[in-house]
Amino acid sequence: MQKPVTLKQNTEFHRAYGRGKVKAAPSIVTYVVKNRGQGIRMGITAAKKLGSAVERNRCRRIIRAAFSSIYPQCSGNYDIVFVARFKTKKLKSSDLEPVMRSHLTELGVVSGSVGAEF
Repeated sequence: MQKPVTLKQNTEFHRAYGRGKVKAAPSIVTYVVKNRGQGIRMGITAAKKLGSAVERNRCRRIIRAAFSSIYPQCSGNYDIVFVARFKTKKLKSSDLEPVMRSHLTELGVVSGSVGAEF
């Protein structure tokens, strides 16, 4: 299984923030916007207000691990941006996965049943 392409350019993130659809939960915010035939691309942001670099990197690892289990069910050409929140630090990737799956299902990236939100 190959890894999703990651968003790196600031303009790609701002395009998702400005033109994308958004779903928010206490643990994560998800932005989704269509792209032009580039497959599924994913980006993660964790603001400095979440804590030290160690805590922000842990949030990114948790989000990346949760998305890796959902990635095979994703279809289409979408840019997805996940924004970590304070509650993300206290969760495990298995706790975050149902929330992420429900967001991506509601936004049309994943087809399937909707999970619970935390």
